[in-house]
Amino acid sequence: MSIVVTGASGQLGRLAVEALLDRGVSASDIVATGRDIDRIKEFADRGVVVRRADFADPDGLTAAFEGADKLLLVSTTTVDERVANHRRAIDAAVAAGASLVAYTSMSHADTATTILASTHRATEEYLRARGVPSVLLRNSWYLENYMDQLPLVLRNEAVVGAAGQGRISAAARADYAEAAAVVLTTEGHVGAVYELGGDEAFTLTGLATAISAVAGRQISYTDLPADEFARALTDAGLPADLAHVLADADLGMSRDELFTGSGDLSRLIGRPTTSLADAVAAALR
Repeated sequence: MSIVVTGASGQLGRLAVEALLDRGVSASDIVATGRDIDRIKEFADRGVVVRRADFADPDGLTAAFEGADKLLLVSTTTVDERVANHRRAIDAAVAAGASLVAYTSMSHADTATTILASTHRATEEYLRARGVPSVLLRNSWYLENYMDQLPLVLRNEAVVGAAGQGRISAAARADYAEAAAVVLTTEGHVGAVYELGGDEAFTLTGLATAISAVAGRQISYTDLPADEFARALTDAGLPADLAHVLADADLGMSRDELFTGSGDLSRLIGRPTTSLADAVAAALR
């Protein structure tokens, strides 16, 4: 059995390879792919098969996926190129004869109204159109998206966003990676749609409260109109297009589009998900 993981040089893909190894999958049965294989050399040193895969190169994808029994398609990051990239990857998986494609989608991709959700919905639709045996891993937000902002939050003594009091079922990347590894190494997942998220949802006001409790300082939440939040992100150095997408994602949060009470994630991994308090404590340690 050969399990191919795309984006193994990225944060989620790298963790997925580690999770497969932790579950006892032989290194020689894992194919870690990435555009820059120098960034995943450590996997090759551990016996994992490493192949170059550029989503803009269909022939290269076909070669990278050769012999794949199962494929973890980690969604790509460039939003305006995502759907075309994913279609080429799905075509390559079909050519390889893969028995399962596990796709890291987004919460409520079929109904959510954000820019990000539309790209995931288009990918899900293409999987169905191609008749690929698949499982949808609809991930909510990553806790790390907020933990990476902690230095700025502490400096300004404020969490800033446009999510209102919407609930966010964020979980750690490692939790999502472990769920992917479970799906890839156990049976009965073809056709499943998993709404994955943390056991305890929180609002951005709750995030500020959690940071306050650990940091021992009063952190507030400042809720901005989406356009003002986008300007704040560009002022912080983000490209305007990305700032617009992230502000739009916050609007989706305000509509609970990143909330799930399914419990799918903790059931798959067989343990509670990483809590917000633990994530903040680890980040500030």
